[in-house]
Amino acid sequence: MVNKAMVNVIDMPNLRFNGSLWCNLDVALRNVDQIFRRAVRPLNITVIEWYILRALYEQDGQHASELARAVGRAATSFTPNLDKLESPKTGLIERRPDPSDRRAVRIYLTEKAQGQRETVQEIAAEIDRQVASMFSEYDYEKFLNILTVLQSTLPE
Repeated sequence: MVNKAMVNVIDMPNLRFNGSLWCNLDVALRNVDQIFRRAVRPLNITVIEWYILRALYEQDGQHASELARAVGRAATSFTPNLDKLESPKTGLIERRPDPSDRRAVRIYLTEKAQGQRETVQEIAAEIDRQVASMFSEYDYEKFLNILTVLQSTLPE
């Protein structure tokens, strides 16, 4: 476990790449991604597939394009992720025609995925606890505020 004082930004003025925001965010994301990969490995799914399940737990029956947006992926490259989750081997989602638009498809969780809901949510809560424990409560709250701003910022 990391000492909270070690994570305080005031104590760490020497970021990599001459302080480049993008490079340092990317390195941090890759490090945190490894935590997520290890956590979801027992479920035999990838991190993006885990995100998809979590988004469907919040709102089942989304259009694929809505789901892609919810997990921060381009709709044009999203189909292979859905294909794997729908495959007979994985069997966690199913596509159904949208009753109000014949051209559209909605994505629904299967019973198998519903049965994993508690496990997926427990993994998410444990990761949140791990990350939060690296910061003081004040710094963690600020960190979440910064994430909120970065997530809501749209490119021009």
